[in-house]
Amino acid sequence: MTDSEWTAATVTNANGQGPWLLVCEHASDHIPADLNDLGLDAAARRSHAAWDIGALDVAVGLSRILDAPLIAGGISRLVYDCNRPLAAPDCIPTRSEVHDVPGNVGLSVAEKQARFDRVHTPFHDAVASLLDTRNSPILVTVHSFTPVFNGVTRDVDLGFLCHSDAATAQALVAQEQTDGSFKSALNEPYAPTDGVTYTLEKHGESQGLPAVMIEIRNDLIDTPVKAQKMARHLGRSLIAVCPTVRNEAAQ
Repeated sequence: MTDSEWTAATVTNANGQGPWLLVCEHASDHIPADLNDLGLDAAARRSHAAWDIGALDVAVGLSRILDAPLIAGGISRLVYDCNRPLAAPDCIPTRSEVHDVPGNVGLSVAEKQARFDRVHTPFHDAVASLLDTRNSPILVTVHSFTPVFNGVTRDVDLGFLCHSDAATAQALVAQEQTDGSFKSALNEPYAPTDGVTYTLEKHGESQGLPAVMIEIRNDLIDTPVKAQKMARHLGRSLIAVCPTVRNEAAQ
């Protein structure tokens, strides 16, 4: 991808008629050329620190299965994390797990604002614009997580997160536990206190919409074949809970 081809957000299936809106903030590991790879080597630029491995493939699969619009980020979260406000200390991280990010060290207030304006603003404008065309959709954000983080093994396959309204996430956990295919939990491997529910709250819960953040263990989706299998599974789960979630939201 050349820098002239880069965009903060890509919309897929904008006219999809399903009752969902899909968002994948960490879909890309792209770093614009003028940032000189942020001083990172190739391994760091392809690691889970730079993007959510497999998440875009799952999200695209869900978009097709659910006939739902999808907004995907076009830049690495190491440049600017679209799931963080500018006030968050990790919106432009100087270190991500084991990786130092030299190109993010010592940025001025103006330089941080420029990253925000370049990445966050057009991405979230795209989400808001698409929401304006929808009739109270269920907001679903798609993420992946590394099985081992800072030396600690995560004991979950799928996590369903909420900001403060747990109804949608709880419905999906119950569905997954009934299905029994994957070990699932509410607000794992992250919780709202970790600052990860920014998009969910900004465009979902604060607007009175049903909303859920899906976290998928990335070794379950690190090839296109595995990602499509997971998309089919999650598609079935979302379809199963949709009537219940929408009825509760309408009450």
